[in-house]
Amino acid sequence: MDIEAKRDISREYFSRERLAEHHFRSFNAFLDRGMQEVVDEKATIDTDIGDKEGQEPVFVELGDVRVVTPRVREADGSEELLYPQEARLRNITYSAPVFMEMAVIQGGDEEEERVVDQTETKIGRMPIMVGSRKCNIAEFTEQELIDIGEDPADPGGYFVVNGSERVLMTSEDLAPNKILAETDTKYGDTIEVAKTFSQRRGYRALVLVERTRDGLLEVSFPSVSGSVNFVTLVRGLGLESDEEIVHRVSDDPEIVKFMLENLEAAEVQTTEGAIEALGKRVASGQGKNYQLKRANYVIDRYLLPHLHEEGVDEEDVRINKAYYLCRMAEACFELALDRREADDKDHYANKRLKVSGDLMKDLFRTALNKLARDVKYQLERANMRNRQLSVSTVVRSDVLTERLEHPIATGNWVGGRSGVSQLVDRTDYMGVLSHLRRLRSPLSRSQPHFEARDLHATQWGRICPSETPEGPNCGLVKNFAQAMELSQNVEDEQKLKQELAQMGVQGIPGIESVEQPSD
Repeated sequence: MDIEAKRDISREYFSRERLAEHHFRSFNAFLDRGMQEVVDEKATIDTDIGDKEGQEPVFVELGDVRVVTPRVREADGSEELLYPQEARLRNITYSAPVFMEMAVIQGGDEEEERVVDQTETKIGRMPIMVGSRKCNIAEFTEQELIDIGEDPADPGGYFVVNGSERVLMTSEDLAPNKILAETDTKYGDTIEVAKTFSQRRGYRALVLVERTRDGLLEVSFPSVSGSVNFVTLVRGLGLESDEEIVHRVSDDPEIVKFMLENLEAAEVQTTEGAIEALGKRVASGQGKNYQLKRANYVIDRYLLPHLHEEGVDEEDVRINKAYYLCRMAEACFELALDRREADDKDHYANKRLKVSGDLMKDLFRTALNKLARDVKYQLERANMRNRQLSVSTVVRSDVLTERLEHPIATGNWVGGRSGVSQLVDRTDYMGVLSHLRRLRSPLSRSQPHFEARDLHATQWGRICPSETPEGPNCGLVKNFAQAMELSQNVEDEQKLKQELAQMGVQGIPGIESVEQPSD
């Protein structure tokens, strides 16, 4: 191959679209599906109207959400198309109006419900990524870009907020909803721990199954102080008999012996007794009815939330949770018997990357919750003053706008993370490309974290082995390799589950097993 052909291939490979492609794909997916998914999760905004006698309940139903292309409202009230260069020069945000269908509904029962007001209203403004599908210059030719003052070689992939160019740093994180088994040193003893970061709708819960030095299993999860006995919790989830619990953990004789020790030490023998025992833990000193109610709520809300499936019976969800905990227990025992090696947290199969679209989805979820609280307050205030309940009067668009713009402008993200958004490094062209392809670890810079900072064999071809800063950020701030391809999330999870079921995989939540034809 001659030198000119190599240059052509190189030029084509490192085209404007490729270098920040992972940002574009992720942000476009957020605009196409992610925003609507967040709105569908919320679905309704409930109010306290109707709590008093003689009043009918009122709630707001949320519908389709859409984003137009960036506009700017001038002093005379007219609205014009906005281009990135104009946003930079005028120190304004390159953002587009967001519209949502909303309906104020009054009435207690479904038969009596009536729509008081229904319309599509502007709920705020969304910062738009330069070069994304909704960007006004996305389809411009090289000459058209030059005519409006844009650099044709600019890769895009960043936001313009208050005139400043901000890039969202790709964030490295441990894979959610995956069992990781490891040994831990606690009180001078080495114990086996199986953990999973259970994640659903932006809520992340760390669930731990530990095998103590006495050989007993204990489970820790949010909202319960300390740890809960494994057998007690599994019984509370619906696995009542000793035989079923042991069978679900393992049929291996060595592991069965360990499980028999746990069953002998069990305090309760029935599901009802287990729920009562848990209720005394989570609501000590309260009445028995409240304790039971609180125990059921904690199990359903905070224990392995990722196993909740729409349309799946609550009893089946609890059984799935029990099976999952049994699998975690088996991982602990296998580790204790040297049947498996401890999982490597630095292995790239155990990591996931949060790109622009994922970060914006987290941001939009908290912004929408803030808007929902404000709409609830405005509706209740309008009702107290006997005013007409209408969508246009209760939605204040600056509430959502502020919640979306401020984190990008400052870098202080939801969940207490900082440095997520950074000023684009414009030292030179290569500096821009490097910044767009950079990723950061959530680990503290002040701690040694020697293993996390080291090169790992699984980074080969994915992460550049040499481009990392010196000093405290060494090994924690990394860059993508040149030929790296970043895969995106599966678009239709339900379709994937059905295909797996057709291939013969059994026990998929929400999917009935498909009978395989016999040979």
